[in-house]
Amino acid sequence: MTVWGENLHEQRNEAVRAIYPEGMHGAIARGIAEHLGGDAVVETATLEEPEHGLSEARLAATDVLTWWGHKAHDQVSDAVVDRVAQRVLDGMGLIVLHSSHWSKIFKRLMGTRCSLRWREDDDREVVWTVAPSHRIARGVAPAFVLEQHEMYGEFFDIPVPDELVFISSYSGGEVFRSGCCFLRGKGRIFYFGPGHETVPVYHHPEVRRVLGNAVAWAYQPAPSPIETSIAPMSPKGWFEEQPP
Repeated sequence: MTVWGENLHEQRNEAVRAIYPEGMHGAIARGIAEHLGGDAVVETATLEEPEHGLSEARLAATDVLTWWGHKAHDQVSDAVVDRVAQRVLDGMGLIVLHSSHWSKIFKRLMGTRCSLRWREDDDREVVWTVAPSHRIARGVAPAFVLEQHEMYGEFFDIPVPDELVFISSYSGGEVFRSGCCFLRGKGRIFYFGPGHETVPVYHHPEVRRVLGNAVAWAYQPAPSPIETSIAPMSPKGWFEEQPP
């Protein structure tokens, strides 16, 4: 799998670099590897690399891609977005994180504006597991708390999720659909809200467990082909006339 990160906050903000000396993408990759162990080969890619690290060859070898972006959505090449979208439709899993709700790739696959309400106060977020039998919720607490986090709230302009795994609540009374599953073509997509850059969200054990579970859920080693077979028509059409 490939963990993609914008990798700009870590270079420009000392506070973020202190929390994530290996970059947020490094912390995410480490957390996923921690939970999946030898079952996953985890690599990273960043915005500044040629083709953003997402060449055709890299994507062809990627079963699941995680995506974190914020400051530079408009700098992501449309050609790369096209390439990623096609791979998702062909069966690659995609995990979209936090402010990537406004990324080109997520908006492309959702077909909506993907806007939401937000405030950057140091709030506390409670993440509630609303589908405890779901694969992504395996081993996750019924509720866990992020003591400091950015508020994301409704209305979240996305299609109705195919499955809703987590919702979040905040001290101001706001709620947010923070763990949403979507099916697009042969691919599986999971959006997960936690992940603000100035707090150590990706070091939180429950968040790391969710990400590991999400990768396992999104992984499809051999997506079933979509077969379309058409029976030959009779001269009279699809249905034979019955004899009188």
